[in-house]
Amino acid sequence: MGWLEGQVALITGGTGGIGSAIVRRYVQEGARVGVMARNREQLDALQTELGDAVVVIQGDVSSLADNQRAVAQTLEAFGKLDTFVGNAAVFDYFTRLDRIAPEELEQAFQRLFAINVQGYLLGARCATDALRETRGSMIFTLSNSAFYAGGGGILYVTAKHALVGMIRQLAYELAPDIRVNGVAPGATNTPMKSLEGLNKRSQPLNAIPGFEEAAARAVPLQRIAEPEDHTGHYVLLASRKDSSLTTAHIIHSDGGWEIRSAGGR
Repeated sequence: MGWLEGQVALITGGTGGIGSAIVRRYVQEGARVGVMARNREQLDALQTELGDAVVVIQGDVSSLADNQRAVAQTLEAFGKLDTFVGNAAVFDYFTRLDRIAPEELEQAFQRLFAINVQGYLLGARCATDALRETRGSMIFTLSNSAFYAGGGGILYVTAKHALVGMIRQLAYELAPDIRVNGVAPGATNTPMKSLEGLNKRSQPLNAIPGFEEAAARAVPLQRIAEPEDHTGHYVLLASRKDSSLTTAHIIHSDGGWEIRSAGGR
């Protein structure tokens, strides 16, 4: 028996990096999973790999209609919803405010926040009624950038800080019916993409020369995370038996970033 035996989850951004690792781990733990993402080819590959344990939904998290459809298709396939995992996000490739042209700032802000913040809120809103019926939970992927400067640029760091308040407020508003928590990964070996057109130098994170070595040196545990390193936290927070009194909590999974000076001794 897995930790999530008999449960149903919906995961956004579920086809790459941390997202697909969560999907696979949830299936291993006995859950059935709705997977929402934009890339049809990657969705089809995941469906082929995991079979009837998943239902895949192509959609954009910044769209209300797509979020509604993702919840509806998950309910149609599996009959209920126990956990919503908001995970889809884009990076800003460390772009500083003074490196964004003033005439481009408003559009860049709206595009990044539409995915990284609005996408979470839309998913949460669309999942609320189904989660109330099961007294389920919500889990959101944050970042060490939700607590510390320097892990991204001005738009990404601001958006991730905003999500700390979102988790706390949702936990307050939805109690006692729905638990709301988060996981804050640090640097991870993923191909996370940046917002298109924001920075001409941008490339997938794990394609940056020296990224893995620099990330390892920056934390006391002296290694970069793999996506699978974070998945146990998502399992724990979704577990009805082992996290039934946990809400408004964010688990740090960042190699000890807060005490990073210890790594330089």
